[in-house]
Amino acid sequence: MAEMKKRGFLNMPWHLLPTIFVLAWPTMLEQLMQTAVQYIDTAMVGTLGTEATAAVGSTTTVNWLIGSTISAVSVGFLAFISQAAGAKEKEKTRRTSAQAVLAVLVCGVFFTVLTLSLSGRIPVWMQVESGIRPIAAKYFFILYLPMLPRTASIIFGTVLRAAGDTKTPMRVGVLVNIVNVVLNFLFIYETRIIEVFSIKITIMGMGWGVIGAAIASAIAFAVGGICVTVALWRHPMLSPKGQSLRPDKAILIPCIRVAIPNALQRFGTSLGYVAFAAMINSLGEISTAAHTIANTVESAFYIPAYGMQTAAATLAGNSLGAKDGKKLKELARMMLFIEVLLMILSGGALFAVAPTMMKLFSRDIQVILLGTTVLRMVALSEPFYGFSIIIEGMMQGMGRTVMPFITNIIGMWCVRIVGTFICTQIFQLDLVSAWGCMIAHNLLLFVVFSIYYISGRWNPMRQQLNRSK
Repeated sequence: MAEMKKRGFLNMPWHLLPTIFVLAWPTMLEQLMQTAVQYIDTAMVGTLGTEATAAVGSTTTVNWLIGSTISAVSVGFLAFISQAAGAKEKEKTRRTSAQAVLAVLVCGVFFTVLTLSLSGRIPVWMQVESGIRPIAAKYFFILYLPMLPRTASIIFGTVLRAAGDTKTPMRVGVLVNIVNVVLNFLFIYETRIIEVFSIKITIMGMGWGVIGAAIASAIAFAVGGICVTVALWRHPMLSPKGQSLRPDKAILIPCIRVAIPNALQRFGTSLGYVAFAAMINSLGEISTAAHTIANTVESAFYIPAYGMQTAAATLAGNSLGAKDGKKLKELARMMLFIEVLLMILSGGALFAVAPTMMKLFSRDIQVILLGTTVLRMVALSEPFYGFSIIIEGMMQGMGRTVMPFITNIIGMWCVRIVGTFICTQIFQLDLVSAWGCMIAHNLLLFVVFSIYYISGRWNPMRQQLNRSK
């Protein structure tokens, strides 16, 4: 009975709540702003018609593939810097920051060449309908012209968060979103007259449509990359000023050991998203549009989960660097409690407002009904997925990325992709079956991570804790 009371609600480690909140809320706000702009982009392009929405959405999963691969590189730096910060090793954090600059240059140039050279082929590989392939290819090409600053935004933003500075990336994200929205209004539509309180106002516009949306995003990405680079350069703890940009094996090898499994995981799962989207694209324009919009809507309701994951990764790395096993264990309990509660509320809200959200982005009744169905399905699985996100985030911060890699790859390819192929390509079922396979994948992750957590194997200091009892 005493043990049950000890683990009860009143005995949760509530003293960690302010620390968690300080790290989590800027990331949540940053992601909220990004999602808001994604909503606005989708809604604006949606007014141009279903074909325009499909053209933009057809390469979304390729964007995830590239972005998540670069993010995986940043995870190595996240683990190293968060642990160095926890151990109060300031010089090591600055040396690591300089190596992050080297990583940005290498990755940025590589992905610029890769994406621009393949821009014409990607819509073909994604099974985009032939009528919208040219516009989809142009959209993708323009979007990846500023690949170097986009890489800087991802890696440098992670470096700042790893040191506990989540506010700077948030501010840069807000600026990027404002620039994107303003330029969208100028570039997408023709010059037009609107009436506000009986006052007619002329709004200038270029009338570039989908291409205008791409140009607006590209400029915004460039602004964000420049700003986050300046912020890192001026940061009192992380500034690479005066540090050598030559490869430093003492830093790069540990970072690479952490990054490679995570890179393989993200590349493998993102490639799975590409295959998943390609199968959905083959179902036709209605399914492609419904899938694109539903993904956009769903992303807003995952904001609490990924905001908390950033805090979990940073704090877990700090605790490991400080060799504080007790704090690490308490942190896991508190983070999981908050996360599951947030995702229950988020999932309930998504279930309730799914039809309304779909109507914001499409006027096609078939798209709205199909999107509503799949959103309500996934809403029920959100608390389970949230649990997995926190455990995985903590393991990233501690540099333990092999187990999440294996689990995610098996779930993606053996459950989601194989299941979707059987359902859509063999039995000719619709989008609902594909999202059912996606949910089955998420539930598998919950089961595996739950077993891993209960067994204690997630915690590298569990033996130290057992000896101290």
